[in-house]
Amino acid sequence: MRTSMDPHAETADRYRAFADVEARGMSECYESWAHGVAGDRATIGLINRLPPAKRQPNLVFSAARFRGASVSGYPEFAAWLAENWGDVEQVCLAHATQTNEAGRCATLVPALAGIPGPLALIEVGTSAGLCLHPDRYSYRYTLPDGSERMLHPADGPSPVVLDCAASGPVPFPEHLPEVVWRAGIDLNPLDVNDPDDVAWLEALIWPEHEDRRVRLGAALEVARAEPVEIVKGDLNAEIEALVARAPAGASVVVFHTVVLAYLNEADRRRFVATMGRLPVRWLANEGQTVVPGVMEKLVAPPTDTTNFVLSLDGEPLAFTQPHGRSLQWLDDARGV
Repeated sequence: MRTSMDPHAETADRYRAFADVEARGMSECYESWAHGVAGDRATIGLINRLPPAKRQPNLVFSAARFRGASVSGYPEFAAWLAENWGDVEQVCLAHATQTNEAGRCATLVPALAGIPGPLALIEVGTSAGLCLHPDRYSYRYTLPDGSERMLHPADGPSPVVLDCAASGPVPFPEHLPEVVWRAGIDLNPLDVNDPDDVAWLEALIWPEHEDRRVRLGAALEVARAEPVEIVKGDLNAEIEALVARAPAGASVVVFHTVVLAYLNEADRRRFVATMGRLPVRWLANEGQTVVPGVMEKLVAPPTDTTNFVLSLDGEPLAFTQPHGRSLQWLDDARGV
């Protein structure tokens, strides 16, 4: 399957894949820009000045918007990019796609709640740590018949309400999981109190997704009220020491979303082997072919090629929309 994140693919192919698979139906602006780039030799020439890993459409487009590119048709964007490429290039080299979408917690909570608590959460590739607060958000799950299931924190409704369309035999919990400890690892942690870091998080949200922008602001306030430690470093180098620091008596859950896709094959397999060796539960929310062995265990493939696969300890549980908008629990899920 083609992917915009494949650093070995030709730039035109990466942008065409982004337009056709990831942006279609989700962002008219990004779909237009990506199709435009795919057929524009001059713009591809600019992007190819970047290292292959930095040519990712989502990174280039976010960097452009971070530097002031407005929502427009492709010709206007191409002209702006040519004039401002130096600034955009610097942002790409200094940043990564660290989208911190709290909405993804809606797809994680049913799995987390099925693990005996209390829980000690460790998120690798945590960005600013917004997904380390699943017990601090409210959830509104809409079922296929139009009915709703609501979940709230123990102390009452949260200012952050995460909406998610749910289908299949989702094991909805009666209560949110009890989290007694939380920490993260990231190569470049973002600070919820730093205006530049917050501006970068905002730039990573796709142009038309105003609901996500509003949610980001509310989730940042939740994170500021309960600071968490984020260790700066490589996940393979830091995970074992961080697991050892988790409090006794808690179930340690290591989780991640759209992280392993950025690792090379050797580092990815090293992490998977570590998860099998450490006394942890391992919750992964990644692209369909990213986690070794998970795709092969699916009885039926996902109907939407953009969906992620949620897995626990290597066993597939559900298909999830990348920003947490939907959750399709598998009939044969065995992980929880």
